[in-house]
Amino acid sequence: MKIPFTKAHGAKNDFLLTWEHEAPEGDRAALARAICERHTGIGADGWMLVAKPTDGAAEGTIQLYNSDGSTAEISGLRLLQRSGLAFEFEMNMGRPEILAERFQLELSGGERDVTLLNVGNPQCAMPVHDFDFDWRAMGAEIESHPHFPRRTNVSFLKPVDEHTIDVRFYERGAGETMSSGTGSTGAAVTAVLRGMARSPVRVLTPAGPIDLRLNEDVYLTGPAEIIADGEFF
Repeated sequence: MKIPFTKAHGAKNDFLLTWEHEAPEGDRAALARAICERHTGIGADGWMLVAKPTDGAAEGTIQLYNSDGSTAEISGLRLLQRSGLAFEFEMNMGRPEILAERFQLELSGGERDVTLLNVGNPQCAMPVHDFDFDWRAMGAEIESHPHFPRRTNVSFLKPVDEHTIDVRFYERGAGETMSSGTGSTGAAVTAVLRGMARSPVRVLTPAGPIDLRLNEDVYLTGPAEIIADGEFF
């Protein structure tokens, strides 16, 4: 069995892309776990199956599998500029649904004040003073907390100035990631809701800055780059 792929990353959040008609049938969740494994596979945060447009449609569809085989929602995007294999996109992240501006989440270390929202996928955003704690372990605990029967994405945000926040991400099905479009959206919306920042908001991620402007919908500008292609056996 051979799976053709193209590998790309957006601010070091890396993905493998395969045309849907070229992907083997069967247990694609298991295939996603295999191809995304960083020691025995190609390695990535997720695997995207891209279906070509049909019946005169302008756009195709994309099915995203996380590295653990679970499926996830993704947002639409618009190309702003291209230079070789490097791209800049603006993504309409949609209108965020605020589930709870302030929610006391019971964790093993006590209650923590979080914001719960949906930006196309579930988000739990937690303001912090710094990152000098085991936020990865806390992210894992929150991701699988009983309050979230379908699990949740987690972001930890620290205000820098009125237009800037610093953020760390723990994503549903992928664990720690260097950046996240939906995670940045959830963190930016949380910061604005709580009066910690004003639009436009620059999100400082471990992979570099991501810029968002918040109207009724949220618009995100960020990079993407194709870095490899090949076949996975």
